[in-house]
Amino acid sequence: MPNQKAFSAGSKVPTLENGVLRVYSMRFCPYAQRTLLVLAHKNIPYEVVNINLKSKPEWFLQKNPIGKVPVLEQDDKIVYESLICCDYLDQVYPQNRLTPEDPYRQAQDKMLIEHFAQMMTEFYKVRQGPPAEIPAGLEKFRKQMIRFETEIQKRGDYFGGNKIQMIDFMIWPWFERIFIMEKMLSQIILSDESLPKLLQWTLRMSECLAVKQCRRPVEQHMEFFKTSKMGVPNYDVGLEE
Repeated sequence: MPNQKAFSAGSKVPTLENGVLRVYSMRFCPYAQRTLLVLAHKNIPYEVVNINLKSKPEWFLQKNPIGKVPVLEQDDKIVYESLICCDYLDQVYPQNRLTPEDPYRQAQDKMLIEHFAQMMTEFYKVRQGPPAEIPAGLEKFRKQMIRFETEIQKRGDYFGGNKIQMIDFMIWPWFERIFIMEKMLSQIILSDESLPKLLQWTLRMSECLAVKQCRRPVEQHMEFFKTSKMGVPNYDVGLEE
């Protein structure tokens, strides 16, 4: 994944050459990682411009008034919101197609992603909440994950069945961060005893080339979280050298 310091307020917009696909991202954003995973899986050439989300460039807000990453830009086309970006890429670049052909399976996957989004609310409560609330929060989080343990048991090696599909990449960034949270809290969340199928899925996903290309060192994630919790997020962790 490209390593480039984040552009902030007062910066000049970098020139975008004709025909080049650009992704506006943030190095530790799980939503942006969704899009980067799809790009990597499909071997789509692109460039990255990282954004300081605490002090956003004025020109970035002109491209996406919502002010979030990821954003895709190519020539006169701009697309934003992670799920929309990923669906767009899967249609424009049909190689290594990630969306299932069956409309009902597509609907099932999208509904599961919605359930996952609700579960992630609990994830952030645990990660960012006071220490006294961690045990209860973890227990609630583990119970919510049973739905996904049951689901993958029905589906196969991946949520996409016998191969990685869009849904796997759409939920992976947060599972990657579960391992980081385990290290931060000295707590095991995914285990052979409680969530064996999910644990096996994470091990398979960890071997995926796109996942390897888009992964950042645990130490960098932990340092970014530490600075974020202090209210001064360091978007350039690991780039100071």
